[in-house]
Amino acid sequence: MLIYFLSILLLLIGIYGITTKRNIIKTIIGLTLMEYAIFTIFIVKGYKKDAFPPITGAEIADYVYVDPLAQAMIITAIVIGFATTLLLLSFTVKIYQKFKSLDINDLKDLKG
Repeated sequence: MLIYFLSILLLLIGIYGITTKRNIIKTIIGLTLMEYAIFTIFIVKGYKKDAFPPITGAEIADYVYVDPLAQAMIITAIVIGFATTLLLLSFTVKIYQKFKSLDINDLKDLKG
């Protein structure tokens, strides 16, 4: 139960970082914290106490196994989240090179 509380706390810190900070880097960090909080919630949801890994080599029906679907989904989501974070950081570098500022309020000249 404590891990759920800590995950929700991490999620709330990420939401706070996204909604209140005006620095692009701090906003990206808030988004990343939110991602990791969601990942933690999914992994903990797939955990079973005193369970075995899903690959044991023995096919015995009496064993309780950990759900491998949550682990597979989260490893895929981690890779996608990492790529998204790298893309956001590369956009941030280009914005800084052009405007010499990372403050969102200073970027009024952005046009489509």
